[in-house]
Amino acid sequence: MRWLADGSVGAVAGALKEVAPGLEEYPIVVRESVGDDPMWWSASAVVGGRFVAKFAWSRPAALRLAHEIAVLAALGREPAVSFLPEVVASSTDPVFLVTALAPGEALFDVVDSLDRDELGRQLAEFLAELHGSAGRFDELPAASMQPASTDVLREQFVKWARPDQRAAVIRWCDWSDDVLATPRPQVLVHGDLHGGNQVWDDGQLRVVVDFETAGLAEAEYDLRAFPGTGPGVELLTATMRQYGEITGRELAVERVMAWHLRTALADALWRSEAGVPLPDHRTPEEWVDDLADRFAALGIDV
Repeated sequence: MRWLADGSVGAVAGALKEVAPGLEEYPIVVRESVGDDPMWWSASAVVGGRFVAKFAWSRPAALRLAHEIAVLAALGREPAVSFLPEVVASSTDPVFLVTALAPGEALFDVVDSLDRDELGRQLAEFLAELHGSAGRFDELPAASMQPASTDVLREQFVKWARPDQRAAVIRWCDWSDDVLATPRPQVLVHGDLHGGNQVWDDGQLRVVVDFETAGLAEAEYDLRAFPGTGPGVELLTATMRQYGEITGRELAVERVMAWHLRTALADALWRSEAGVPLPDHRTPEEWVDDLADRFAALGIDV
């Protein structure tokens, strides 16, 4: 397995020449990478306004991308899972993935204008197909990108909460531990199904991207970002209802919220400690208030 020397336009053009000859002649716009840690030395580039190239320039990042390439290959075999990106070219020498650029916008940008039941129906269809696809693989790792443990949140997050919120945060962590103490059946999950990894166009789900974190987890784990997508919890409840109708398997809202709690507080924690703005440019205290509102809206007394 080989990865790129760096994340420059020149390195991307060289990989395109090897993996997808001819595309190196198109304009290449490299998107900013995550940071200085070699674990995250990966990025993507828009090529000619028509393609997306994903690449890495460290071994840990290359291993994640190689995993995504393998997952997409397995899920793309007939009958293919719906809403996958169209793979134009891929390679592990160098590790490089080229997909067609799907027209549309991230769910975060359009969710306020779309019907929640219709959104939930399409997302439930995708999840039902994906969660039933583990048999395509000889073996699968656990889903990566696990949120911070509740021990870390109890110890470190509370300093970012208001004094009047801290007891509730600790109580929620205790509740999350109790809810998740009993394991559930494992399925293939996307692992990072937030609104930025979904492309929607004219009310239709066009593609789900970024399968680097795909692996085994309980089905509820894949809905952990849904309570914070759009105002209220209607997207979550609509998706859960229609998932149950499609699969005959009911999802447990308490388990979704236990994962959502850990995910939201962990995200707020690392961003606050790193001096990185929260995605909506609000404060950790406001996120805690949002969590309280979501628990209340779902009728969960924590």
